[in-house]
Amino acid sequence: MEGRGIPSQTMKPVVVSADMLTPYGKGSDACWQGLFAGQSAISRVSRFKTAAFHSDFAGIISGLRYHEQTSLVMQMLQSLFEGITVPEDAKLLLATTKGEIDLLEQSMLEGKGDVADAVVSRLINKVAGLTSVKGGGLVLSAACTSSAAAAAQAAAMVRNGHADCVLVVACDSVTEFIFSGFSSLMALDNQPARPFDRNRAGLNVGEAAAYALIMSEERAIRENRPVLGTIAGWGLSDDANHMTGPSRESEGLVLAITKALASAGIGPGAVGLIAAHGTGTVYNDQMEMRAFRAVFTDGPRPVYSIKGGIGHTMGAAGLVEMLVAQRALREGIVPPTVNLEEVDEDAQGWVSDQPRPLLRQALALMTNAGFSGINTALVLG
Repeated sequence: MEGRGIPSQTMKPVVVSADMLTPYGKGSDACWQGLFAGQSAISRVSRFKTAAFHSDFAGIISGLRYHEQTSLVMQMLQSLFEGITVPEDAKLLLATTKGEIDLLEQSMLEGKGDVADAVVSRLINKVAGLTSVKGGGLVLSAACTSSAAAAAQAAAMVRNGHADCVLVVACDSVTEFIFSGFSSLMALDNQPARPFDRNRAGLNVGEAAAYALIMSEERAIRENRPVLGTIAGWGLSDDANHMTGPSRESEGLVLAITKALASAGIGPGAVGLIAAHGTGTVYNDQMEMRAFRAVFTDGPRPVYSIKGGIGHTMGAAGLVEMLVAQRALREGIVPPTVNLEEVDEDAQGWVSDQPRPLLRQALALMTNAGFSGINTALVLG
């Protein structure tokens, strides 16, 4: 799905409205301020019993009601879209890994409701009703690259003239099913995650919801809408290495990054910061640093991860991280990597626990990697 050539000015995909709900609270400001305060929103789980699992830490949004009639993700989305108006002609892309999986839990464990209530086709219909869009919808479920892939799809639709307004919605929640799955993989850290730290020991799952309204620049100008950022290029790949583990040679992520740079019509020198996937697992962080060093042979770029702050929000991760990266570009500052104490040897000179000024006007690279070896890279302005 990589773009072809440099995008035209009239069909440039731009973000004109966006927001998020994360463990830091409602709104982009809450997430931004939490990250720059160096405070993690990861805490001990009380939503379900964790004694049988390898960890009891996760990024939980306070105030959500578990195993109620309304699913966790719909509670998040109802809060997120409160007071938000979306153009009725927007095309809808919904990114999620498990959607309303808590409804399936209720049906299987408590005999409440119908198992079919958890089917994602029903969720996208609910989201369409919530946002009042009339232009049809599509679900993208590409593991933990889901919302990055959805943003790429939206940008491609705009660039290629298939749509001039696309609403990307992303959501995933922390449930006992999700938590037990990551625990069975022995992927969870038993304390808040430490991306790119020498002593990192795994990830924490997290939950979030986010949206981005992406338009052609031409329509945004016509409707006098503010531009929050651009999606300049994108690339996807699959290293076909393992169902859950990334290739340690990084060839899949290198390919995705190379495609994204070509899609944007730029070389590595135009990239001024990197928003990494940065899960805190040994192999992911190692794989990413190998890829960055392979692509950026002229020297380090400021690299950061937000997952020490909010956890790994699965299908919602890419969209949340895209919005944070675009804000970093607007404000000219690189966020810190929360919970980083001792930078791993291969990340030294690249990753920091302190905010850093963006020394020149540049573009950002964002990367995500997911189960089955899928990789997505975005170039953001």
